[in-house]
Amino acid sequence: MTPPQRQRRQPVEPPPPQPVQEEGEGRQPERLYVITGPDGERAPMDLVTLIVAHADPPSSVTPEQAAVLRLCANPLSVAEVSAYLQLPFSVVTVLLTEMLATELVHARAPIVRQKIPDRSLLEAVMHGLQRL
Repeated sequence: MTPPQRQRRQPVEPPPPQPVQEEGEGRQPERLYVITGPDGERAPMDLVTLIVAHADPPSSVTPEQAAVLRLCANPLSVAEVSAYLQLPFSVVTVLLTEMLATELVHARAPIVRQKIPDRSLLEAVMHGLQRL
């Protein structure tokens, strides 16, 4: 009886690298200048400016603008919109500037709370508690 002969293995070639794709989508992401448009003008707004949508997104808006309108049914800051859309702040401000010009959204300053309560209010509370 003859012993079985070993067969040499052929080297396995590694598969070619696959292109990077976004999670949940089978396409490459859009370039930021495609989203922002040609002019790139910006309204004066900061990270804490609140954005409120007027109505549901019409069919004529871009997908990014429709996403902003859906997100901003309740007031959201520009920083939150930027985080939810996973877009840079500068791109979101250009996008919101276009939407402000077409009156799809309103921008308003955040509610600023006073650091020190009003003295007359504190005295009124104190006198009310003393009467109890």
